Amino acid sequence: MHRRFWALVAALSLVLPLVAVLPEAHAAPGTGAESAVPPGRVIVKFKAGSPLVRLQALSIASDGGAERAVALGQRAGLALRSGASLSAASQVVMADGLSSEALAARLSAQADVEFAVVDRRRRAYAVPNDPLYRTGGTNGPASGQWYLQAPSASIPAAINAESAWDTTLGSNAITVAVLDTGVRFDHADMTPLEAGGNLLRGYDFVANLDTANDGDGRDADASDPGDWISAAEAAQTGGPFANCGASLSSWHGTEVAALIGANTNNSLGMASVGRSVRILPVRVLGKCGGFDSDILAGMRWAAGLAVPGVPVNTTPARIINMSLGGEGACSAAYTSAVAEITALGSLVVASAGNSAGHAVSEPANCAGVVAVAGLRHVGTKVGFSDLGPQIALSAPGGNCVNIGAGAACLFPILSARNAGTTTPTAGSSVFSDAFRVTVGTSFSAPLVSGTAALMLSMRPSLAPAELRSLLQQTARPFPTTGGDGTAVPQCLPPQFDAAGKAIDQLQCYCTTATCGAGMLDAGAAVRAVAALSVAVAPPPTPVPSPAPVADSGGGGALGWPWLLALFAAVLALRRSPLR
Repeated sequence: MHRRFWALVAALSLVLPLVAVLPEAHAAPGTGAESAVPPGRVIVKFKAGSPLVRLQALSIASDGGAERAVALGQRAGLALRSGASLSAASQVVMADGLSSEALAARLSAQADVEFAVVDRRRRAYAVPNDPLYRTGGTNGPASGQWYLQAPSASIPAAINAESAWDTTLGSNAITVAVLDTGVRFDHADMTPLEAGGNLLRGYDFVANLDTANDGDGRDADASDPGDWISAAEAAQTGGPFANCGASLSSWHGTEVAALIGANTNNSLGMASVGRSVRILPVRVLGKCGGFDSDILAGMRWAAGLAVPGVPVNTTPARIINMSLGGEGACSAAYTSAVAEITALGSLVVASAGNSAGHAVSEPANCAGVVAVAGLRHVGTKVGFSDLGPQIALSAPGGNCVNIGAGAACLFPILSARNAGTTTPTAGSSVFSDAFRVTVGTSFSAPLVSGTAALMLSMRPSLAPAELRSLLQQTARPFPTTGGDGTAVPQCLPPQFDAAGKAIDQLQCYCTTATCGAGMLDAGAAVRAVAALSVAVAPPPTPVPSPAPVADSGGGGALGWPWLLALFAAVLALRRSPLR
């Protein structure tokens, strides 16, 4: 009897620690709730001097990983299962009832652990099947949508959107407002929300009838009627379009909106950065541009602020893209509007301007705005882009690499547009290409806006300042070689001649004082947000020693865990050689 008693004690001493770390039941078996959260899966590396490393070394003949997982679980107050070992000091562990992020945070707090990281599933990059993405179609460019692809020796300025898409394809809970000329709702790659796409109906804020070109003032139709100016209109002295110059319709708003949120992976046309985010077209530009009063009203409405005489915006935008601007310092009106919008949690992104290396234009030069300069494919400042200390970062703006007359442009920004030269061609679903060229900082800004929308899709609580900071922190350094020719200078702050006239600066090597923090890296920015999203779990609660208490769930006065332990102990006793 003496020997049997001590065998029972020994058996219980082995079993009870395992019972103590059994997780608390949160749902009755069979309800399905216990499997609602996939098991947490983490790679753990133990510190060199940890007893758990020695435990692995001493357990070569047995499953040392399992023993180590149990021991680590006891310390952390968790029931851990072992997975494959990576080395003598690292292995996979798993736990039910916790997310992988929470499990990693919990185990990282253990003194024996050097690091604990989520064991993520990786897949082939989510490269879209849109036919123009790689080749640009019949009329090119041969490089396709080079600006979205992974950076390489030939296109170091590409924004690495493929890597971002491997983490998120965007969320339709995030809205990006495009303040521009409106959009063409009949483009096949820009489907309205009610037809299963990403495009909201938006609003038209162009109040002046001459500028509006649609026969009315402000209304709920954000369609782009065309913004052409005829030679006769441009020639009118003192007319509404004096000093504007004759031009064809630009379809600028459609091009900008498509870069952010065109239908993607639909075997048609182009791909967009944001892919699944929603686009809110806000028409503020018409023939010969737009007035500040319309632009400011459109900014406020897009963010969800009240505008007299206009219905409340029921889909406020978290990102407001402004591929527009003009000369001058930031006025009190724009300063006030940006401050109000930022306070609501919306980020304003604006193009630096296209006056060939002059000072950053308004509103990009306003405090709180993410100003974006334009890059050539090789990472140098493209000739038309403005620059200066207000720039937050830079992104591709397109360029053609010294081509001859009639030759194909090699590195333009491919995007959606309409075929009409003045009024729109109904149902037209064409794209810019190597001969109908799209370039400008107008197209650098939406690449940043689309990236910011992907970041918010991962973590909607990010504030505008946090978005800006992460975009800048993850930007890649500017190259210092690779520009066309051998005489490419370093960019300088805006320069002026003796008469105070701004001096052009064409292609130049960017610095952080002139082109912002670096080159946009969408993949790195999204991964940085994913790292922030790891939930910090509360510190482990000490596991109390079991005590015999009444069990309302059945199983007698000691409860099921004790009965299981007792049963295991009895089995151990029956098999004991001490009988």
